[in-house]
Amino acid sequence: MKQYSYKINGIDYDVTIHAIKGQVATLEVNGMPFNVEIIGSALSEDDLPTMGAAAAAPAAAPAPATEAKPAAPTAKGAAGAGTPVKAPLPGVVTKVLVGDGQHVKKGDVVLVLEAMKMENNITAECDGKVTGICCEPGDSVMEGTTLITIG
Repeated sequence: MKQYSYKINGIDYDVTIHAIKGQVATLEVNGMPFNVEIIGSALSEDDLPTMGAAAAAPAAAPAPATEAKPAAPTAKGAAGAGTPVKAPLPGVVTKVLVGDGQHVKKGDVVLVLEAMKMENNITAECDGKVTGICCEPGDSVMEGTTLITIG
């Protein structure tokens, strides 16, 4: 187990790498568990630097964690044009209640995000049409991640 601390865009991240097996690293980012697929050659825990070494290599670990799953071709895609609905806190998407192209009104619940064992209703911040769905149930997201866009 290796532990690292990072500050990315002013946000502190505590990363604990529990294990690396083949192409999958089991880790925690700020207490949230992730399974991160390593692209390229396989690593082992011996390949990771110690805290005294330069943090350039493991600094990339938190970025893939925001995309815990590859994009699903039908439900999850790029953010569309319009107002983003962002995650107010880190959590796991449990339900996406709208579809691409669906009309919503300000205050409509568009998604359910589980954080700290509580379900949080995420609402539309404006009237409009859903122009992009950037997550799907089961995705782990960090605070500030765009979940849905409304145009």
